[in-house]
Amino acid sequence: MSSSTPEESRSIDDHCTPDFLLHTAPARDVTPEDLVMAAGRDVTPKTLDWARRKLETEGAVAIEKLLP
Repeated sequence: MSSSTPEESRSIDDHCTPDFLLHTAPARDVTPEDLVMAAGRDVTPKTLDWARRKLETEGAVAIEKLLP
């Protein structure tokens, strides 16, 4: 078992991702295609209909429920 801390075990090239890059909110409106892909589904007429309904009821925040 190693006694080094996570900071000590990082190489010189490792760095943390800035917080502002970790947010999932898109810079533009969320499209049904965005929602389908965020759900890990194939873009088909059926999944696009699902995404449209979800966006109508939940709004753009629907994508936030799918992404970390």
